[in-house]
Amino acid sequence: MSNLAILPILLPLLTGIMLVFINKQKTLVKVITGIMVFVNLAVVSWIGSVVFQEGPLVLEAGDWPAPFGIVIVADQLAMVLVITTNLIAVASAFYAFRSLDEQRERYYFYALFQLLIAGVSGAFLTGDLFNLFVFFEVLLMASYGLIVLGGTKEQLRESLKYILINLFSSILFVTTVAFLYSVVGTVNMAQLAERVADVEQQGILTTIAILLFLVFATKGALFPLYFWLPRSYSAPPTVISALFGALLTKVGVYSILRVFSLIFIYKLEFTHQFFIYMAGFTILFGVIGALSTNNVKLIVAYNIIPAVGFMMAGIGVFSATALAGTIYYLVHDMIIKAALFFLVGTMAAISGTYDLRKMGGLIKHHPLLGWMFFIAALALAGLPPFSGFIGKFLLLKGAVEEDHYGIVAVGLIGSLLILLSIIKIFLNGFWGEARLAPEQEKASENGRLFPVALLLIFTIALGLGAEFFYPGIQGIADSLVDPSIYIDAVIKE
Repeated sequence: MSNLAILPILLPLLTGIMLVFINKQKTLVKVITGIMVFVNLAVVSWIGSVVFQEGPLVLEAGDWPAPFGIVIVADQLAMVLVITTNLIAVASAFYAFRSLDEQRERYYFYALFQLLIAGVSGAFLTGDLFNLFVFFEVLLMASYGLIVLGGTKEQLRESLKYILINLFSSILFVTTVAFLYSVVGTVNMAQLAERVADVEQQGILTTIAILLFLVFATKGALFPLYFWLPRSYSAPPTVISALFGALLTKVGVYSILRVFSLIFIYKLEFTHQFFIYMAGFTILFGVIGALSTNNVKLIVAYNIIPAVGFMMAGIGVFSATALAGTIYYLVHDMIIKAALFFLVGTMAAISGTYDLRKMGGLIKHHPLLGWMFFIAALALAGLPPFSGFIGKFLLLKGAVEEDHYGIVAVGLIGSLLILLSIIKIFLNGFWGEARLAPEQEKASENGRLFPVALLLIFTIALGLGAEFFYPGIQGIADSLVDPSIYIDAVIKE
């Protein structure tokens, strides 16, 4: 049964390799991609149900027991995120079928897309800090190919910044892992959790913890390390922006959540208090960026940043309630960011521009698109009954219970500003006099709204069905507060 844990990585990896060899057969590539994204989603959903019913699945590669061998750990947190990743993969594949031009498809988009999913899934599932670095590199190599796909001037300019930033953080990552190994003699996360508690060199470990945090904060786009993200994520085609915005920064957030709830939990008054301050600045500066532009794609890209701030606030508070809010909000944000990128991409395709000042009246000819955007905007801002409300409510409730009133105030102000930034698109893009007659529109919405509808159904279900989902999420949060659950599952005495 433990061998199931490798399937979320193996299936998209093998699919991506196969697609490289048949890349010239466009129809076959699309058919295989369409089939495999559904197969992957079904498989990971089944594995997730097994994990929730029977407990974590631990695959020991080569039959070497942890901590001596490489382990893949499919626990509840990892599987929730892997399932969400594959849901976004389904929506992204079908959006790509309708939106990507033949030139970009020809340059291995679908192969790189599958490799990206494999890398992201591997990062969520690995139980080894060095292999977290390896899977980071897998997903980054796929993202390097995707960000330059099409080779426009803006893409090449932004890809240079994106690659240099990630190269620097990768160098820092592997160096920090080497430092940590020299101090505690292992990179297995479960054994690290045991040994860090016994090491007397607490000053060195705190320094290593902060270095790791800088790596993950760069990849997760926390203040002040977010400057590279908005334009890098808005430069490539919409489906690629959606994949990046929904998945890549969330791997950084997940890494902070895992490492600082399992390994570095012995200086909470220093590390986690620092996280709360960083979260506050991230929320405020992110929404200021979103309010400062009229580019609809940039507005959505900037709104990635305050969402990361909300998640960091929950990690900083570090109570079971706040961590449940972080997990709920993490899943919500992965789904809603992909949906919003698809929506603004469709708006731009119809209008022929991303400039909000040149749009207007779209709801007259595209009412379904307009009201779907309105629902997505309310969900992003965290209004009831959508999933964003549940996550933010738990986050702020946890902060109040632990007397962190400052981050509560920042969170409430940030939520209002997020609503202002996104509702601006709805008011200016959809209301008013229609600027284009139907025959003047640059593209059709046909086929582009199915992926959006799929994602919106899930975000509505997460809100209205909170009573069903919450016990499982709270159980995950409880296990994060008690690291012994993870350690005992991986290291069997």
